[in-house]
Amino acid sequence: MFKKIAIVMTVGAVSLTGCGLIPTTNGASDSSSADSASSPVTPAPTATDTASPAPTASSSQAVAAAAATEATAVTSAPAPAAAPAPAPAAAQPASQALATTGDGAQAATAFGWGPVLTGDEFSYTGAPDRTKWSVYNSAGHAGKGVRSPQAWSVANGVATVSGDAAGTTGGMSAKFAEQRFGRWETRMKTNARDPKYHPVLILNNNSAPNCAEIDYAEGSSVTSVMRFFLHYACGGADFQTTAATPVDGTQWHNYAVEWTPAGISGYVDGVKTFTDTNPAHQPAAVMKQTLQLDWFPDGSATKPSQMQVDWVRVYQ
Repeated sequence: MFKKIAIVMTVGAVSLTGCGLIPTTNGASDSSSADSASSPVTPAPTATDTASPAPTASSSQAVAAAAATEATAVTSAPAPAAAPAPAPAAAQPASQALATTGDGAQAATAFGWGPVLTGDEFSYTGAPDRTKWSVYNSAGHAGKGVRSPQAWSVANGVATVSGDAAGTTGGMSAKFAEQRFGRWETRMKTNARDPKYHPVLILNNNSAPNCAEIDYAEGSSVTSVMRFFLHYACGGADFQTTAATPVDGTQWHNYAVEWTPAGISGYVDGVKTFTDTNPAHQPAAVMKQTLQLDWFPDGSATKPSQMQVDWVRVYQ
C-alpha cells in the first residue's frame, strides 16, 4: 500500500509556461522556457494541453483510486485481539516526494526496455567524444551569452558543462540514434544552480515540421521542479502539452522519454509523470538527443553553475 501512495505523490504539477523557439546553429535547440520564479506549481496527475483542454487521463489517477480503496480496506479492518492496530504513517507532501537521491530506479528496468542499443557512459577523460557528439560553438540561447566547447569536460565517469558569470556555457547534440520512435534515459544532476541557468535534456530536429520537440527534462527559474514539454506546432505555449514534477535537481535522478506510435510518455526515477496519446501531437521527423545548460539573463548578477550527466542510454 505504501509503495502505491509514494508513486502518486511524485506526480508533478502542471506548468502553463511556453517555450519560444529560436533557430540557432550547430544543431542547438533554443526551446528552454523563461519561466517566472513566482509561477505556481500545483499537483496534477496528467499533462496539460495548452491548446486543447482535453488531456489524456494519466495512469496515476487509477493508481490513486486503487490506493484509496486499499487504504480504506486496511484502516477499517478490526484490530487484532492482542493489541490495537498501529496508526498509519503520514504520507509525505508531494514537494518532498522526489527531493532525495532516490533508489536509482530506471524506467528501462521498471518497464523492461531491453538492452542498451547505443549512448555514452562517459567512461573516458577529456573533451566529449567527437564521434558521438557535436559540441556547440555558437551564440547562446536567444543570442545571449556563448555556447563554448571549452565549457565541457569529461572525468570520473561524468560529463560536466559549466556556465560562468558572463553567460559562457555549453551544449551538444548526439550523432547517435537519430531516429523516429525509441526510448531514451539520462542520469543528470546540477549544483545549487543560479535560477538563470536552465538544464535541459531534449529530443529535437531543427528541420522538423511544425517545430516539433520533446523536452523530457527542463529546469527553469523554479529550481524545485523539473518540467516536461511536448511541442507539436510552432507558436510557443499555444501548441504544447506540459507537466512538472517536484525534484531536488542537486541529486542524481534518471529522466526518460518513451516515444512510440501510441504516444509519448515521460518518467522520473522510473515513475511515469507525463503522457500524451493525441496522434496529432506526434513529431513527424526523426529526432536526436541534445544536452544543454541554457542561460536566461535578467540583468542581475549570475552565479556560476554546473550540469552533470552520468550517462545517456538509448533503447529500442
